[in-house]
Amino acid sequence: MSLHEKEATDEKRDIESTTYRSYSTRWSRRLLTWGIEGRGTIPVQPEDRIDTQYLKNFFLWFSFNCNILSFSAGSLGPIVFGLGVKDSCLVILFFNLLCALPPAYLTTWGPKLGLRQMIQARYSFGYFGVIIPCIFNLIGMCGFCILNCILGGQTLASVAGGDLSWSVGIVIISVISLFVSFCGIKVLSWYERVSWVPVVIVFVVALGVGGKHISNVPAAEPVTAAAVLSFASTIAGFVLTYSGLSSDFTIYFRPDAPSMRLFLYSYIGFLLPIVTLQCLGAAVTASAALVPEWEAGYEGGNVGGLLEAMLHPTKGFGKFLTVIMSLSVAGNIAPTFYSFSLNVQVFIPSLYLVPRYVFSIIATAVVLPISIVGAHRFYDTLVNFLGLIGYWTSAFVAVILVEHFVFRQNNPSMYDIRSWNKPRELPLGIAALAASIGCFGIVVPSMEQTWFVGPIGKRTGDIGFEVAFFLAGLLYYPLRKLEIKYQGRL
Repeated sequence: MSLHEKEATDEKRDIESTTYRSYSTRWSRRLLTWGIEGRGTIPVQPEDRIDTQYLKNFFLWFSFNCNILSFSAGSLGPIVFGLGVKDSCLVILFFNLLCALPPAYLTTWGPKLGLRQMIQARYSFGYFGVIIPCIFNLIGMCGFCILNCILGGQTLASVAGGDLSWSVGIVIISVISLFVSFCGIKVLSWYERVSWVPVVIVFVVALGVGGKHISNVPAAEPVTAAAVLSFASTIAGFVLTYSGLSSDFTIYFRPDAPSMRLFLYSYIGFLLPIVTLQCLGAAVTASAALVPEWEAGYEGGNVGGLLEAMLHPTKGFGKFLTVIMSLSVAGNIAPTFYSFSLNVQVFIPSLYLVPRYVFSIIATAVVLPISIVGAHRFYDTLVNFLGLIGYWTSAFVAVILVEHFVFRQNNPSMYDIRSWNKPRELPLGIAALAASIGCFGIVVPSMEQTWFVGPIGKRTGDIGFEVAFFLAGLLYYPLRKLEIKYQGRL
């Protein structure tokens, strides 16, 4: 046996023994026989990557974003930043075309490496250093789940005419999402393949009965570059954050999966629902002031009430459609819970032997009470959250892309999979952390948030995410060169 073959055999045995220990309890084995996925961050061996249904990646991201939250994010253009419908739609189109590129590309790494996204990040941030971006990733995922729960509960409550509280709606949506994420990738893939259908029907019906009221409402005041860039920062925060979980769903595809096809499925899966629904959200909310019934439904920023008002002409059928719309957020929450469970194992590395589904329960326990408490501050929460979350993601993406293209030469074989959980064989991570943190010396002055406006942001609008991306990448290159020289290896 050659040295290479021996190393491959040793690696396989190590991973297989780790997998066996994580499923060694009686209940774990029983759940496995029922088709429940237990694998967490443990790498998938090449011979176990056999899935060829690449189209499911399109449906995953399509359903992920085909929901009421995408609609709400678009509404921020006219409501918060004072843009007209045309300007809002142009910002939505251009910045989504740009910012969907990183998460779509990162999905292609899963089949090649068999590693979850934040485990891949250990090859630049190090075993312990990756805990820092992992914390931000967990916060981001919790934030999106909370926003979705609030929106879904709000929409469900609007149908009941006050007989059902937002809290009850939030609980219902959380339980549905928990069930899907608990079951694992097979059930999740099936659910995402079909969950978008009723949502599209609802939006088509809503446009059919309310489209005549939608108009190209201009901005109340002349559009400024600052308003455009601040809204763009919010849009970037919406889609860029998928970069922290992109390959979590593609590690079971064949190692020779066609990268371009997988990229295009992901890219189109992002763009179709996000651009369409965000533009629709901008147009409908801008027009709401011209339609008394819509304006009444939208009182207090109640997006669910606005959609219910749009569907009101269809009477009882409209209420049924609104219920369907409220449940659409489960298509986003369920896969987010799935990735949350993986990130917990990166955050606390010793938990990698615990079956993944345990952490789906923990995710629900965290998100549910916070959603109920924050249910009546939706728009403030959405603007502040999306603006902030884009900054760290930009820096994170820049670091792992420079590592992949410059230092590992876009070559999967330069990632030693045997080192995935061996701190001494991974990078120190000092360069990645220093670049990510150091870029904020310029990012902070470039921010424009409701609670803070930096001197640069005051003149230009919020350009924090652009600065974070370029500056983190520039800083990482020389710092990583020094780190490699110090360690004597990648």
